[in-house]
Amino acid sequence: MMWRRHRRSTPTLSRTDIRTLWQCSSLLLDYPTEERVGQIPALRAALDKAPVAAAAGLTAYLDYVATTPLEQVQSEYVDTFDVTRRCALHLTYYTCGDTRKRGVELIRVKQAYRSAGFEVTQDELPDHLAVVLEFGAMHDLDIAWKLLCDHRVGIELLQRALSARRSPWLGVLEAVRATLPALDGTDEEALAALIAQGPPSEQVGLELPGYALDPRLNPRPEPIDLGTTIAVRASA
Repeated sequence: MMWRRHRRSTPTLSRTDIRTLWQCSSLLLDYPTEERVGQIPALRAALDKAPVAAAAGLTAYLDYVATTPLEQVQSEYVDTFDVTRRCALHLTYYTCGDTRKRGVELIRVKQAYRSAGFEVTQDELPDHLAVVLEFGAMHDLDIAWKLLCDHRVGIELLQRALSARRSPWLGVLEAVRATLPALDGTDEEALAALIAQGPPSEQVGLELPGYALDPRLNPRPEPIDLGTTIAVRASA
C-alpha cells in the first residue's frame, strides 16, 4: 500500500511561524555541539515569537540540552539516530527501504531542490529531514511543504519510534508535525498498514554515485552562519 502522496492541505500556521519552527527544528535535529549549546538563547528568542503550543516541544528540548552534560546528549544522539535504523532521519528509507526505488526518490527530491536554485553536495542525501526543513525555512517553503507531505509516513514512523524510546528529540518531531496537516482516519489506516509491512528491502547495490543506502553512512552537513540570528545549514 502506498502513502497518499496527494495530501497537501493548506498550512494553518503563518509562513513566518512555519519558517521559524522549521529552522529551529533543523538545527536541533543536527548533531549537538558546543556551538549549538551556545545558540540556546538565540533559539529561545526566536521561539518566543512562535505559537506556544507548536513551539512547546522545541522549548522542552532546549531545556533538556541546557541541563544535561553535552557528552551525554551527544551519546544519546548517536545511539538514537546513527545506530537505530527505526529512527532514521532519511525520509525515503521508510517507504523505499534499501531498494533501487529509493534512488529514484532521492533524485526526485534533489530535482525539487534544484528547481529552487538549491544544490546539495554529493556528501549528503537530500532526504535528510534536517536538510528538507532548512531548505523550506531558507529557500522555498512551498516545495518543502510538498516534500514533507509526500513523505509524511516517514515523519510519522519516526515520531512513533522516538515516542517508544521516550527520546528528548520527540518534542522536535512534534514541532515539525504541528506545521503539517492533521491525519484523518484514512491516513491512520494507511499508516498502520505501512507499519505492519515495514520498509522493503532487496540485496542489491544502489547504482547511483553518492547515495549510500544505510542512513548511518550519510555524513551530516556542516552548519555555517548565513548572517541570520540563528546559524543554519547550507550546501554549496
